[in-house]
Amino acid sequence: MRQQERQTGLGRIIIAVYGIFALAATARAGYQIATEFSEAPVAYLLSALAAVVYIVATVALASRRPGSWRLSLAAVAFEFVGVVVVGILSFAVPHLFAHPAVWSHFGSGYGYVPLVLPLVGLWWLVRHRERAPGARTTP
Repeated sequence: MRQQERQTGLGRIIIAVYGIFALAATARAGYQIATEFSEAPVAYLLSALAAVVYIVATVALASRRPGSWRLSLAAVAFEFVGVVVVGILSFAVPHLFAHPAVWSHFGSGYGYVPLVLPLVGLWWLVRHRERAPGARTTP
């Protein structure tokens, strides 16, 4: 029953935070693309990508469907890699990030939650690994 445990306790908080970030990143990227796209297209497209990743992670983390654990793991791992790569690039090539993106400067505009959240999410997912159908549980 580890999969069901994934959506309880701390898991619910993780899902809620991902949901909040999905809404925040979607709203921010939508507004920036609609009003200021020409000023920083790379940053705003990366914010839109972050929004999609947060949406996928939220839905997958909340789901009990087969394969949702793997999709959650992939989305959260992609997020972590994205935050690290974009964080490094935002310092190394600052002209591409004339305006901040969700993941720029390692998520500093969001209190570094975009950097910490995938680490917590990966830890949680590993602790609540999906078992293969028919696998025995040890007492």
